[in-house]
Parts: sequence; C-alpha cells; structure tokens
Amino acid sequence: MTTSKMPQHTAAAAAPLKVYLPADVTAPALARHEVRTALLGFGVSERGLADVLLATSELVTNAFEHGERPQRLELEYVEGYLTLRVYDTGALLPELREPIPAQARSRGLVLVQALSVDWGFERCPGGKFVWAVFRLPDA
Repeated sequence: MTTSKMPQHTAAAAAPLKVYLPADVTAPALARHEVRTALLGFGVSERGLADVLLATSELVTNAFEHGERPQRLELEYVEGYLTLRVYDTGALLPELREPIPAQARSRGLVLVQALSVDWGFERCPGGKFVWAVFRLPDA
C-alpha cells in the first residue's frame, strides 16, 4: 500500500467517470451500478466485473463507517488499468488490520488489497480519498 505513488498514465484514456454519492445507505448500490455500467462501456467482460464491484462496495461502505460520509466516486481507465477513488469528508486515515476470525466484519481493506494491483489513500481539501488500481486486460 502506498500513499503518494498514484499510478501515472500518459496514453489516451477513456473519459473519467465522476459520481456524486447520496448520504445514505443506497450509496454502495448506486456506486456498484455506475461502475458496472462504465466498465461494460469500456469493454470489460461480465467475468471481469466481480472484483472491481466488490472493492467498490467495500470502499464506499468504509467511507460511511470510518469517514464522515462518501462524497463521490471517480473512475479512470488508461491502458488496461482502472483506478477507482472514493472521496469522503473524514479525517481518519484508513488502516489495514489483520482480520480477527471470530469477527464478521473489518475485512474491507484486506479484500481491497487482495483484489487490486495496488491501493492507498491521499489527504485532500475537505477530507481524503482512498484509491485502488485494477488490471483489466480484456477491456
């Protein structure tokens, strides 16, 4: 995990997607819907969607539970790599913790780490964003 080594891409990219998220429990479902629609538009096959959609749910849910609320989600697709960013208004930075087997929760970032090529976070005006990068070779 890195905090300041956001992937830099120089080639032509698909138009970035920006989705403003509601301040309620529908945000993860809306985020998944928007990401799925965008990925299908980028040419990603149905079988290539599952990991990104699960990570989307985890990042948006974490923004609710550990941030103050998710503000927006952004997607950027360049040269086979998808970067997903979730912005929230919280000051608390994400922390990757070893899951406790008896707990049913607290595995979100562990899942994001396992599903993505890389992940991290950045402070920004008004809060922070947590990002994850995925390799999508069939897009």
